[in-house]
Amino acid sequence: MKCGARTAILASVAILLASASAATAQSFSTDQRQQIESIIKDYLLQHPEVMQDVMAELEKRQQAAEVEKRRVAVEENNATLFSSPHQVVLGNPHGNVTMVEFFDYNCGFCKRALSDMLNLLKTDPNLKFVLKEFPVLGEGSVEAAHVAVAARMQDVTGKKYIEFHQKLLGGRGLADKARALAVAKEVGFDMARIEKDMSSDEVKKTIDEDMKLADALGVSGTPSYVIGDEVVVGAVGIDALREKIKAERK
Repeated sequence: MKCGARTAILASVAILLASASAATAQSFSTDQRQQIESIIKDYLLQHPEVMQDVMAELEKRQQAAEVEKRRVAVEENNATLFSSPHQVVLGNPHGNVTMVEFFDYNCGFCKRALSDMLNLLKTDPNLKFVLKEFPVLGEGSVEAAHVAVAARMQDVTGKKYIEFHQKLLGGRGLADKARALAVAKEVGFDMARIEKDMSSDEVKKTIDEDMKLADALGVSGTPSYVIGDEVVVGAVGIDALREKIKAERK
C-alpha cells in the first residue's frame, strides 16, 4: 500500500474514533460500534505495519513534547542555571556561550567525557563552562560532592579546583569522602578549612540547588549538558558538543 493511501485510511479511522468518542447526545448504536470496531480490527490485521507507523509517530511527538518541556524549564530557571553564585565557572566567565554540565564523580561516562570538557576549554576561548554537582550514584558520590563544593569555596578563580576535579573524576576507584580529601590535600587546599566548610550551609545550598535544578529540567542521568535552551543527555562526544556550541553562537 502506498503511503498516501495508508495515511488516508488512518485519517478515516481517526475520524471514526474521534466521532465515537465525541458522540454524546446521539451515541452510536451497538451495531454501529461493532461495525466500526470490526473495520478497524480487520484493517489492522491486514496491515499490522500501520501500528509501527503509529508508534513511531507517538514516540516522535513524545520526544518533541519533552524537548519543549525542557526548553521552558531552562527559560524559567535561567538565572540559577547559568549565573548562580553557588556554581563552579571554568573557562571564560564572560564567554559568548555557556555550557552547563551535571556530573557525578562516580559516573563512568562522566570520566570519559572529562577530556571533552578539557579540550573545549583549551580550544574555545569564548566558552563559559559551568559545573553542577549531581551526586546520584550513592553515598560516596554525595561525600565527594561535599568535599568538592568546599574546595570551590576556597578557589573563586577555579584554577586549583579544576586540578582537583581532574584528579578526582579522572582517578580510578570509588570517589568518596576519604579519596576526595586525599585529592584536595594533594592539590594543596587548606584542609582544616575544607573539613569545616564541608558541613556549611553553603555546601548544603549548592547541592540542594543543583538537585532541584536537575529535577526541574528532567535530568536523571550523568553527564547531562545544557547549551542555550537545549538539554543534551549523555556523553555525546566532543564533536556533537562543538556542533551544539556552534549552533548556539549562530
